[in-house]
Amino acid sequence: MSLMGFIDKNLSFWTQEKKGRENEVVLSSRIRLARNIDLIPFPFLADNNDQAKVVELVKGAMKNQKEFSYLSRNSLNLEDRQALMEKHLISMQLVKENKNSGLWINADESASIMVNEEDHIRIQVLLPGFNLENARGKANDLDDLLEQKLDYGFNEKKGYLTSCPTNVGTGLRASVMVHLPGLVITKQINKVLTAVSQLGLAVRGIYGEGSDAAGNILQISNQVTLGQKEEEIIDNIKRVTKQIIDHEHNARQWLLNEKKIEVKDKVHRAYGVLSNAYTISSKEALELLSQVKLGIDLQLLDKERAQIFKELIVLIRPGYLQKLYGQKLDEKQRDIKRAEVIRERLKN
Repeated sequence: MSLMGFIDKNLSFWTQEKKGRENEVVLSSRIRLARNIDLIPFPFLADNNDQAKVVELVKGAMKNQKEFSYLSRNSLNLEDRQALMEKHLISMQLVKENKNSGLWINADESASIMVNEEDHIRIQVLLPGFNLENARGKANDLDDLLEQKLDYGFNEKKGYLTSCPTNVGTGLRASVMVHLPGLVITKQINKVLTAVSQLGLAVRGIYGEGSDAAGNILQISNQVTLGQKEEEIIDNIKRVTKQIIDHEHNARQWLLNEKKIEVKDKVHRAYGVLSNAYTISSKEALELLSQVKLGIDLQLLDKERAQIFKELIVLIRPGYLQKLYGQKLDEKQRDIKRAEVIRERLKN
C-alpha cells in the first residue's frame, strides 16, 4: 500500500487539520467518562470470570450498534496495541496489561469504549480542534445507551464509583491537546503552566501522565471530578484554554513583529532537515515538525501543508512505523524508516 493510501485508511478523525475551531493551537479535544458495573469488583480486583462477565455485559449493551466494532485485547499484537495508543485511542495500561479487556470503536475512531482498563468502562470521544461541548454531547449519548442496559455503580452523595478515588463523582475528564511553540520560544511557558496548575488543572505531555512535552505539545485536563458538575468542569477548561490560546497568539505575533527573520530561518532549516534527512529520532522529528507547523501557522510556509503535522506526529511513532512496514523494527531501523516516511510525505 502507498503511504498516502495507508494514511487515508488508517488515521483517525482527530488528525484532520481543517476540522475544529482554533485548530492552529488546539490539536484535539477529548471527553472521557469512567464507569463501573454494580456488584462486580473493579478490574484490579476482578478475576478472569468477573472480567469476562464485564466483556459480555458490554457486548450485550452494544448489540445492534452497527457503527461500532469490538477489538479483543488478545486479538491484537503488541504493534497493533501500540499504534492504537499512539492514536490516543487506548491507554498504556491496555497496551501492557494482560487481562480480558478490549475496545469498542466506531468507523472514524472519534468514539471508543475501553473495557476492563482501570475501570470496567472508559467512554472516550476525541474530536479535532477546540470542541469540548460536542465531544461531551457524543460521550453522554454513548453513556445513556449503556446505562439503559447496565447497572452502574453509583452513590447518591458521591456520584459514580470508580477504581481510582480521583475519578469518583462525575467520572469525567475533559482535556485539550495544545501546541505552544510561541510560548516556548519566548520563554513564557513556565509562567503560563504554573498559573494553569494553580487553577486546579493538570498539565501532561503528549501521551498523558508520565510522558514529556515532545514537539511543544501538552495536554491540559481537570484533576477533580468530585463536587463539580460536568458543565462547571467543561467551562473551567474552556475558560483557561481560551486564555492559553490568547497568550500563544500574542507570543506568535511578537515573534512575527520582532524576530521574523530568525523564526523564518528556524522554520525553513527545520523543513530542510525533515525533507532531506536519512535517519532521524522521534524526539528530533517532533521538535522539527513543531517548528514547521509554527511556520505554516505564521504563513511562512505553504498553508496547504497544514494537514501534514498532525498526520506525521502519529505516523512517525514506533508502533505505527512497524504497522506501516509490516515488520518489527529496532531503534536504528525505525530512525531510518521514520526519515523515509517524512521525506515521502513532504513530497506529496
